[in-house]
Amino acid sequence: QLQLVESGGGLVQPGGSLRLSCAASGFTLDDYAIGWFRQAPGKEREGVSCIRSSDGSTYYVDSVKGRFTISRDNAKNTVYLQMNSLNPEDTGVYYCAAGTVQAMCVTTFYDYWGQGTQVTVSS
Repeated sequence: QLQLVESGGGLVQPGGSLRLSCAASGFTLDDYAIGWFRQAPGKEREGVSCIRSSDGSTYYVDSVKGRFTISRDNAKNTVYLQMNSLNPEDTGVYYCAAGTVQAMCVTTFYDYWGQGTQVTVSS
């Protein structure tokens, strides 16, 4: 049974930081591309950051470059998203997902999804 479980979301003030975790079970995370996606009310789900298993290459949407960092710990079968300098526009439900090894960072390439974790940036 393939499962992805996100954790680490919460309420944070603008300028603050959060670290999201995506723990995989039932499969080896390193065999898949892993993506972080977010969805705000009234908006489409967008790819925030993705990492490929084969070469470890990463992708970041322009709005988070320089602020977010994706990383993978194969020993723990976990992927992280470090989010710094958060602003209210980062608010949304964050999902992690597993896709094909060569997946692009768009939703249609990802087959397995976690339940999501809420991130709220507000003063």
